[in-house]
Amino acid sequence: MAREKTKDEKLFAAAVLRRSFELSGDEQRQGFRVVYEGVLRDLQLTDEDVVAFLAGHALEVDAAIGRRNR
Repeated sequence: MAREKTKDEKLFAAAVLRRSFELSGDEQRQGFRVVYEGVLRDLQLTDEDVVAFLAGHALEVDAAIGRRNR
């Protein structure tokens, strides 16, 4: 059985998803909202949790999606 992800790992995954959609300009589209809200529900997180995580980890998140500098 796979080990359960830590809260930071869950936040990182959700932050990568959110940031990817932000960069593509799709964060306000219905498809994003459905997927993102489902991920948040499954990971037991809130958007506020993810936004706060992004504020402190933006460079790591951007690096994970292939962006060097903002």
